[in-house]
Amino acid sequence: MTEPYRDGWIALHEAAYYGQRECIEILLRGQPGMINKRSNKNQTPLFLAVSRCRVDCVELLLENGADPDIPNAAKETPILKACERENPEILAILLNHGALVNKPCTQGWTALHECVCRGNVEICEMLLRAGAKINARNMYGISPLFTASQSGKVESLRFLIKNGADVNTQANDGATALYEASKNGHEEIVELLLSQNADPNLATKAGLLPLHIAAQRGNDGQRLLSNMNYPLCSQSSVKIVSMLIPVTSKARVRRSGISPIHLAAERNKDEVLETLIDAGYDVNATLSEDRSKMYEDRRSTALYFAVVNNNTDATEMLLDAGADPNLDTFSPLLVALRQGCIQTVTLLVEHGADVNAFISTHPTSFPGTVMFCMKYLSLLKYLMDNGCDALSCFQCQYGSNPHPPLKMTRHRDNTDDIGEEPPKVPVQFCEMISADINSRWAGPIIDVLLDYVGNVQLCSRLLEHLDSYEDWAVIKEKSEPPRPLMQLCRMKISGLLGRRRLKHMGTLPLPARLIKYLKHEERNRDDDF
Repeated sequence: MTEPYRDGWIALHEAAYYGQRECIEILLRGQPGMINKRSNKNQTPLFLAVSRCRVDCVELLLENGADPDIPNAAKETPILKACERENPEILAILLNHGALVNKPCTQGWTALHECVCRGNVEICEMLLRAGAKINARNMYGISPLFTASQSGKVESLRFLIKNGADVNTQANDGATALYEASKNGHEEIVELLLSQNADPNLATKAGLLPLHIAAQRGNDGQRLLSNMNYPLCSQSSVKIVSMLIPVTSKARVRRSGISPIHLAAERNKDEVLETLIDAGYDVNATLSEDRSKMYEDRRSTALYFAVVNNNTDATEMLLDAGADPNLDTFSPLLVALRQGCIQTVTLLVEHGADVNAFISTHPTSFPGTVMFCMKYLSLLKYLMDNGCDALSCFQCQYGSNPHPPLKMTRHRDNTDDIGEEPPKVPVQFCEMISADINSRWAGPIIDVLLDYVGNVQLCSRLLEHLDSYEDWAVIKEKSEPPRPLMQLCRMKISGLLGRRRLKHMGTLPLPARLIKYLKHEERNRDDDF
């Protein structure tokens, strides 16, 4: 009867667990000293009776001297377990026998935390009358009000505010109740907190405000919470952002080093992004240096995030709102070219992206844009039509002389090492096109580029490429000077128009046939030239 067996239980544990009141009475008459005997998990018979909601057994044990404050191995007391089971009858019995109402578990969680997160206002009232600390904090600095906001328990929150809970309490990481409600998409909670003067300009230790997290996480948080039987509202983040915008200090946002515009673009929150733009948030806001360094490519603008995500809707929205496509260290146009997305490329070029953008960490003697579209000839032609410098691709320092052996290095067409020290000698076009990944396209690439230059002299390495494949002989012949008069005239007219006008050629007062001629479309037999 007194010898432990499974999990260190004795017969008294068993009787309490299964609600055998008569057995408890018999056992206690024989061994009254065993009433607070603990199992291997530090569970007393009282704790087990509370866990199983055995009201009559709880009463009997307490009347026979059971200690109501002995916790289990996780430091959970019977009173905390009664709150977890949402059993006001047992809670009242424990309180009447002097149970400590503020005794925390291992993580500092109190009985009030427990009943608040379950939305049980009746039990909350019982605990407060018994002396529960309304602003008690667990080991993470989380108060009951913070818990109610985090879990979306509106009635619990109203009760706590009514009884004097601090609406601006901050957890150890600086997060406020308003921040957590915004993060998890609890629209009604946000509205209630703001009505009670919760400060929307208190930042976390990471420098983020409630508006930041609402722009970034609102709907994501709700998807997660929906699996926990919390209501799902797909528009919650937009509504919360709309509530936070008028009360959030833009100066405080700037001080954070990151705009909610960045976060909305990063997470593809297009509706949130539109709301922020309409509210006047700067589409050209740049990340602080410290935040930019968190990304290997040193990105800086919301436009870059949109382009990296291949989000053409967000890209167009930002550009139409005045986003500058040339602010980032690594041009968004280069990203779009690498992705091979003609729609994004077109949007960027039409809004002034530099078609001759270079890569600062990988200097080349020709535009970096050319390097990123060698596999996409239609994009290469589009860039050339819009003023990309083709001539630099044929200006080799070795000319017709033998070239030094190629260094067998990995061809890089990504931005993973954008922060590395740049090489001292710029890479030439003939070297880049000789990389394994590009060499099979050498002939067609050279063929396209020749349409945008006058008389040029191909270097020995380019000639080697053209000689390597029989069908490319016609391209070699095309390159030999003198170039046709029609081509020389085309280059002269294009030069007189200038790059800016070439981008908007369709709007110039030029004859349609001349525009087709300048775009190399006179070869199309369907055109009447």
